[in-house]
Amino acid sequence: MALADADRIAAARAYVDALVSHDASAVPLDPGCTRIELGVKTGRNGDHIRRSLNGGPQFKLIHRISEFEATVDGNTVNSTYFVHVHPKPIGLAAPVTESFEVNDAGDITAIVARFSVPRRKA
Repeated sequence: MALADADRIAAARAYVDALVSHDASAVPLDPGCTRIELGVKTGRNGDHIRRSLNGGPQFKLIHRISEFEATVDGNTVNSTYFVHVHPKPIGLAAPVTESFEVNDAGDITAIVARFSVPRRKA
């Protein structure tokens, strides 16, 4: 049975929420999940990605997500959002476009991320 679009989006949103909470326990990552960021493999499997979300220094700068939007095309969730980074008073945010392959079991099997340089955002 095919997974509902809302459930695919919920899996992607769990990942995005973990960028802020630094707690990936609720992220449904397939053991074979990979992550590609700007063309570079940054996640070699589900456990590696989970460890990075929990304690990776590259994610510790993120303090907020805004303007999350997602659409589903087959098994792919295409999302856009802004990551807001420290220091908070400067007000820097980077636009992110991220695609998540979510299987019919509800697990994320692949992530492809693209982002731009953070800029001041109100």
